[in-house]
Amino acid sequence: MSYGDPNNPYSQQLYDAPSQYGYQQQPPYGMYPAAGMPGMPGMGMPPPAHWGERVGAWMLDLMIIVAPMYALGFVDIVRSDDPANADPGPFFAVGVAYFLFMGFYQLYREGRYGQTTGKKVLRISVHRQADGATLGFGMAFVRKLAHIVDSLPCYLGWLWPLWDVRRQTFADKMCSTVVIKVAKD
Repeated sequence: MSYGDPNNPYSQQLYDAPSQYGYQQQPPYGMYPAAGMPGMPGMGMPPPAHWGERVGAWMLDLMIIVAPMYALGFVDIVRSDDPANADPGPFFAVGVAYFLFMGFYQLYREGRYGQTTGKKVLRISVHRQADGATLGFGMAFVRKLAHIVDSLPCYLGWLWPLWDVRRQTFADKMCSTVVIKVAKD
């Protein structure tokens, strides 16, 4: 039977049609059946992450990546004879190297496991909307670049998850990704 076949109770319907259970089916997240629907296999897509959880994870990642770079740059200023005219020194160079390494490491983690360090702490994860798989490094990089679009219309894309049904930013919509809550270990 084909995808979306109304005669097959196990197929996913992308439209509201009366089911054999007497109620309207809601479109599922991606290709997952909605959680708790009788007669549907699988558990369905977990609930989307709240906007506050996403912001908290972003802030943790920012502190992990940027704070050490600034701290190492501050050491160069303190060690200088003339702090007002201090040039970037070896500690600043180490800080920039750390910043680049951690930026790529976080992209790797997001692509491979769906979680940066901040997302792991707050128990949220980013996945492909279609099949729930992790993104891979390349798509995680493209998603980060797509976040530029979130900032263009007065940062509206960053606030979009507050009222969106799937709580997606513009970048999530463009890349077909969702940020979901992860079950406790």
